[in-house]
Amino acid sequence: MMAGATQRMIRVLIVEDSAVTREFLLHLLSRDGVFQVVGMARNGLEGVEQAERLRPDVILMDVYMPKMNGYEATRQIMERVPSPIVMVSANFNRDEVAMTFEALKAGALAVVEKPGGPDHPKHGETTRLLLQTVRLMAEVKVIRRWPKHRHPVPPTPVPARSDQRIRLVAIGASTGGPGVVAEILAGLPAAPPILLVQHIAPGFTSGLAEWLNRGTRLEVKPAKSGEAVRPGMVYLAPEGLQMGITKDARIRLTREPAEDGFCPSATHLFQSVAESYGRSAIGILLTGMGRDGASGLQRLREAGGVTMVQDEESSVVFGMPAEAIRLGAAEYVLSPEQISGTIRSLVTQGKR
Repeated sequence: MMAGATQRMIRVLIVEDSAVTREFLLHLLSRDGVFQVVGMARNGLEGVEQAERLRPDVILMDVYMPKMNGYEATRQIMERVPSPIVMVSANFNRDEVAMTFEALKAGALAVVEKPGGPDHPKHGETTRLLLQTVRLMAEVKVIRRWPKHRHPVPPTPVPARSDQRIRLVAIGASTGGPGVVAEILAGLPAAPPILLVQHIAPGFTSGLAEWLNRGTRLEVKPAKSGEAVRPGMVYLAPEGLQMGITKDARIRLTREPAEDGFCPSATHLFQSVAESYGRSAIGILLTGMGRDGASGLQRLREAGGVTMVQDEESSVVFGMPAEAIRLGAAEYVLSPEQISGTIRSLVTQGKR
């Protein structure tokens, strides 16, 4: 930075019903030196009004609030004045976690655990993650979420691979991923085993599995090391572990260094699938910041697998899919609905 240059402050709106928590979040943000808290709202209704008036760079959004909850406030903000929204959850009870993921589906970018006080054993870790997430999400250019109306989806060309039996599907996703994953799974009445890496804040993996279960006929569960994978099941990578698959169709979980900055990593998953399944696998890379998954998807394509990435129009962040396209790793660039349709067609075609 040049001498005399000033760093642009990140303008933050806090939407939180607890006065104590509002002041605590204000303290954490203000002492960092990068953030300027431009407003504090006591409920979702005030949050929507202040978002429209103040146009903040990032909104910190509580989940349960009087007058209007965090989900409904997120939905209205994304329709009226699209803004990067980070959900801040105080606990991991099922209803709150479910509402948090509904807010992500409505357009919120990320979820973090609400930091405890200075005496809390996780204070340093949760504070660091909160501040890091707000910084990163301030860079995301969000799009307006119009009320959904179903339109016919154009048919997707299906690879002419009549001799190719699909035995496994691997999916990698990051920012904006939960809602897209839910949409893809909802479009699959049946499927081979699915392995899923979704970058998510610590403590939310089990809640994500429960929430995904509500909208699909498949069964979603956190993966366990050594278990045999079965059709109709979706195995979610646990936090802090790399997930792979053995040639005899068993989950492999290992404590290995982060790849492309993440653990679990989509690149690690795709590389393992390439080695164990090759041309009998489908690899799918969805919305997300950075480049995780791109080189792994390239490896899977080189091994003969079918590779797909989410298109730019439907991606919250096109970083990971764009990197895969740049590397030549993406055989198909598709919308979420087209991804579901292509999986169905390939699986059906392989059974003939």
